[in-house]
Amino acid sequence: MAESDWLEHTCQVEVPVPIEQVWELWSNLALMPRWMQWIRSVELLDHDLSRWTLATRGFTFSWISRTHTVVKHQRIAWQSVEGLPNRGALRFYDRKGSTLVKLSVAYKIPGILGKILDGLFVGKVVESTIQADLERFKAYALEQARLSSDSASAS
Repeated sequence: MAESDWLEHTCQVEVPVPIEQVWELWSNLALMPRWMQWIRSVELLDHDLSRWTLATRGFTFSWISRTHTVVKHQRIAWQSVEGLPNRGALRFYDRKGSTLVKLSVAYKIPGILGKILDGLFVGKVVESTIQADLERFKAYALEQARLSSDSASAS
């Protein structure tokens, strides 16, 4: 697969939650459908393999992904090993009390169709969806931090 056949998008969000809490949420793959609009499910198969199901506008795709890089509080990277060709990385930047989360996703749409669709609308839709997912994650992380703080002050 030629590198030029891949379409890539990168988005980021500043989350006003400490990096330790942000890391815990992102590293629990089963939680991702809570903030990722197109992800219907994530099933953990073993310590580095997971089965993903994506559904949008009447289309359903699935793939098995291998997490090949984990650097605690810094980076998580993956690549599909079966099904929908995709890869990506999450990067975490400690901002002393808040965390910058940067998500890069690359995927392959076959042949010239991919280039045409990306140029027309797919790229814009994917990028706006990823950015909205990150904004939902920010709201989710803030809510989890508030709940954690409330339960700590109640004890």
